[in-house]
Amino acid sequence: MSGPYIRPYRAADDDGVADVCARTADLGGDSRHIYPDERLMSTLFAAPYCHLEPGLAFILDDGRGGVGGYVVGTADTERFALDVRDRWIPRVADRYPPRTGPATTPTEEMIDLLHRPERMVLSELKEYPAHLHIDLLPEFQRRGYGRQLMHTLFDALHDRGVPAVHLGMVTANTDARAFYDRLGFHEIPVPDPGPLTYLGRTTDTR
Repeated sequence: MSGPYIRPYRAADDDGVADVCARTADLGGDSRHIYPDERLMSTLFAAPYCHLEPGLAFILDDGRGGVGGYVVGTADTERFALDVRDRWIPRVADRYPPRTGPATTPTEEMIDLLHRPERMVLSELKEYPAHLHIDLLPEFQRRGYGRQLMHTLFDALHDRGVPAVHLGMVTANTDARAFYDRLGFHEIPVPDPGPLTYLGRTTDTR
């Protein structure tokens, strides 16, 4: 049995990606007590990237073919938002239909976000056209795998001629912020960011 290693995403990883996303979506911890539908968070923050831009999805294989973590991204946030609207939402709307009234539960808040992909496009982030999401199960954290995943994505973006990448993180997740700071991310001022902090860096890893 081999140890954990990074490889490209494949379609058979979908269940594992959804599981990792659900188990890390509450400030890095298990979110299933907040979002009982275990595919909901992946439907927003992981699965659309795997399906719309699979060449920028990378898996931390646990050494047995399972998913211990992942990084997913897009090279062009503006185009990706359009693709989510035109190509992804129609795939999942039967399970997560748009609502008409105000959201009253965390699940309903996420479904509202799903149907507003234009939220990803902010003028302040224009110089950072790519964006990403990364998640690792606790047993694979603080072992260097997160850095390896990020550098794998940075290199893939750099090879495509993409100069810079951004991410939006929940400000309260101080452990994640420390990780991103160590990777050379800096804060990007965005008016009224709500619960998020936006960070960016170049894709050059030299």
